[in-house]
Amino acid sequence: MRIDCPLCGARDRREFYYKGAALVRPAVDAGPAAWDDYVHLRENPAGRTRDLWQHDAGCGSWLVVTRDTVTHAVHGVELAADFAKGVGA
Repeated sequence: MRIDCPLCGARDRREFYYKGAALVRPAVDAGPAAWDDYVHLRENPAGRTRDLWQHDAGCGSWLVVTRDTVTHAVHGVELAADFAKGVGA
């Protein structure tokens, strides 16, 4: 699988560190239920997901990678900072 880093270009996935699902963090004042869901509840879908990866052996950027867990096809990559601001949402 190759990931197209927005800063470095296409690279082998072994240059990247997989962190998990790219989730929007609840507000600081969110209730216990929202934080419990964020920390403990995860889905394991077959198909398209958005995952958080770090280009560990490259520029060090955190990326949101949209990929298919069945085919391993990468459908999009964006900087995590842009994702958090809602630029790529």
